[in-house]
Order: sequence, then structure tokens, then C-alpha cells
Amino acid sequence: MAPPEVPADVFQATRKVSTLTTTTTTTGCSKRAFVTFLAGNGDYFKGVVGLAKGLRKVKSEYPLVVAILPDVPEEHREILRSQGCIVHQIEPIYPPENQIKFAMAYYVINYSKLRIWNFEEYSKMIYLDADIQVFENIDHLFDTPDGYFYAVMDCFCEKTWSHSPQYTIGYCQQCPDKVSWPADMGSPPPLYFNAGMFVFEPSRLTYDGLLQTLKVVPPTPFAEQDFLNMFFQKKYKPIPNIYNLVLANLWRHPENVQLDQVNVVHYCAAGSKPWRYTGKEANMDREDINSLRSWRRRPVD
Repeated sequence: MAPPEVPADVFQATRKVSTLTTTTTTTGCSKRAFVTFLAGNGDYFKGVVGLAKGLRKVKSEYPLVVAILPDVPEEHREILRSQGCIVHQIEPIYPPENQIKFAMAYYVINYSKLRIWNFEEYSKMIYLDADIQVFENIDHLFDTPDGYFYAVMDCFCEKTWSHSPQYTIGYCQQCPDKVSWPADMGSPPPLYFNAGMFVFEPSRLTYDGLLQTLKVVPPTPFAEQDFLNMFFQKKYKPIPNIYNLVLANLWRHPENVQLDQVNVVHYCAAGSKPWRYTGKEANMDREDINSLRSWRRRPVD
């Protein structure tokens, strides 16, 4: 059976947001929420505060759940609660031991994100990394058809991808016509999403499947992002990059970006974290960063 088409008006900010509330009805669980992940005693909690404030500013109807590991200090938890966040402690998940070198050392703890599939008190959730800022209301994404995994396609052009054949030959799914995938390498790789933002449905069945699969699948450089791409390959449906503007896309593929339509920005590039900004960080002189700063200075309605 062919997957259902996503209604075009789901991706229009002017679409009327569903009147579904965050309470349980007689027809079953109908609660919706945003969710993010936090670990350790570092400053990423400031990113979560910014995320919570952004969702309030755009008048989202839904709460922000913060899945936190036990090592998050009580002081940080109280700050999050004061921002209206629902703090939900989870236990860490680690991949099977091997000698893989992750693209970033801290990626290993990100497998703990898999716990959010066990949040069955919610019928649908939108995951957002802590270094994301929401600039427009995206509640309409909760109305995407059920049964699929929605996320924005990633870019293969940054050096963190240097371990991959895509990077080696200069192929990127953001511009597949510029460098064709060599026929002698077989079929092109499947579409690959950035796991900093995605729409999903919590399910104990899916959760159990994720944990069981993790036991037998060797870890790879991009940790849980690679794993989720593998697990949801057949259910993945791309959504427009306005819902997760990864800075690499702005830098490498500006022709694919319409800044005046961007809803969500993902500050994943080194030196770009909003809560650490001084103007002296690495990459602050990059054209894409400067254009983004100018864009955010535009008048707000």
C-alpha cells in the first residue's frame, strides 16, 4: 500500500491549528507535546530555556517535556520548571561496546533519546534539540498523518561526514543533480534525515523494537541519528527545511533556503549556540551566520 500523501496545507503556517486539546478524551489518548533531551551539568539547559520561551512567544498550544538524565542538577531542573517545562527523568541508554569513533564524543549519550518512544501518555510529539530556536508556530505539524516519521533531510557536505562515501565523491541529497551517484557504487543511499527535529508517535511496541534492535546493530559515527535513520527508513517522510534549518544547509545550499519562510533554526554549527554568543566565536564571520543574524533583526509583527 502506498503511503498517504501529506496534506499540502499542513505545511502552511496560516492553516488553522487543530482544536485537539492536551487532555485525554473518551476516544483514547489525545495529548500532544513538544519534547527535548538534556544531559549533564553543562550549559545546555540554557538552550532548553530559550526553546521554552520561543514556543511561548509563538503561542504554541502544547507543553514542552524535557527528558532529562539523572546527572542534571536540581538547580537546572527548577529553572526548567519555572519556565513551564514538564521535567521527565529517564535512565541512560548506551550502545553495545565497540571501537567506533563517534563524529563527536558526546554523541554516545544521545542514544538515551530513545526513551521518549515510551512516553505513551502522549499520542503525538515533536522532538526538538536543545540548540534549536522556534520562530514561528509549528503546531500544525501535529496534524500530519499518523504512522510515519517526519523530519528534514540532512546535508552531507560538512567535514563531519568525511568518513562517508557521500562526502568522498561530493554527493549530497540536497543537490543530487550536481554530482551524480556513480553507477558502479550501486543504488544511491536512502534519504537521510537530521534527527534534531522530528515528528513521531510514542509507542511501547516501537520502543521495545528500538531497544532490541540496538542490541544487534553496531554503533556508527552519528550515533542515534544513524540508528534512527536505519530503523525508520521505510516510514520516513521528508518535510520542508523551514522546520529544521540546519546551518550547513544555509552555508552549502543557500539556493534551497527561503529565510523569510523559516520556522525553526538549528544552531548546530560550532560557535553558533545562541546562549553562548559573544560575536567572537569560530564561524561568526561566515556569510551564512551573518545573513541569519541580519534576518533575525527584521521587525517582528
